[in-house]
Amino acid sequence: MRTPLILVTGAAGFIGAHVASRLRHLGHHVVGCDNFNDYYDPALKRARVSDLLSAFGVQCETLELADATSVRALFRRLKPSSVVHLAAQAGVRYSITHPEPYIQSNLVGFANVLEACRHGAVEHLVYASSSSVYGDRIDPPFVESQPTDTPISLYAATKKANELMAQTYSHLYGLRATGLRFFTVYGPWGRPDMAYFTFTEKILAADPLPVFGDGLLQRDFTYIDDIVEGVTRIAFSPAIANLPSHEIFNIGNHKPVTVLEFIEILAGHLGIKPHLRFLPMQPGDVSMTCANVEQLRARVGFEPSTPLNEGLRRFVEWFRVWKAR
Repeated sequence: MRTPLILVTGAAGFIGAHVASRLRHLGHHVVGCDNFNDYYDPALKRARVSDLLSAFGVQCETLELADATSVRALFRRLKPSSVVHLAAQAGVRYSITHPEPYIQSNLVGFANVLEACRHGAVEHLVYASSSSVYGDRIDPPFVESQPTDTPISLYAATKKANELMAQTYSHLYGLRATGLRFFTVYGPWGRPDMAYFTFTEKILAADPLPVFGDGLLQRDFTYIDDIVEGVTRIAFSPAIANLPSHEIFNIGNHKPVTVLEFIEILAGHLGIKPHLRFLPMQPGDVSMTCANVEQLRARVGFEPSTPLNEGLRRFVEWFRVWKAR
């Protein structure tokens, strides 16, 4: 009997590498894929593969999901029973100036994955959505049932489109699909384009920090280990089988803080007083994010709980080691 295989797309990415590693440690047969693009330094992606995947026997293949022929060939060869789709062109602001990669990766690539899952008899597709689909709401906490038809960035629009595409495939073809709205993920091995990563680099270099929206924007910062726990529970929870064939879950820390509070905690762990440069809000930015996680708690018995102070301590500890390599 063939051992069930889990395919993790975007496995060289921040969340993907952590998820693939965790699934392997739980005893699953895992194969990853990634296109290793140069949105940020591919050396970090290769290091994730080396330290988090290859060291534990997880293979990560190079694959462009926008290439339908290659995707079909991969699914025919691997015959995955489950797919955790975490590949995407990330970044809200970059989507405003460079829309084409988002169309190719987040729309064309996702459509190819849906088609491959449909024809490959995949039992469960778990895919990454984003808190950005809520738009610029100011009525926290954000609940999965709230309208999400006013995205304010192309990135958010592609994630909303992913949810609609998956829902349609579930309705038409019986594909079980579960979308996960992640809320501002941070932690070791993170993306260099994310605020906490650039804040750390600038504080250490004594460079001014660009702080948008007077630092009063609120974010529901969610530690990577909590995201991974939510993903793995949803991927294999028996409770999911009793839900509609397409469902959406928030995964967030449900304790938003202002960017100024975040910087204060981060600077405390670095032991350096930051120099702040206040700037207006940028196009695509939202005023706040805040997850309601009652559905996550009710269905899989879990909610993120890592305190921001502890999560940032772990990140700074990793960052110092990473920079010393």
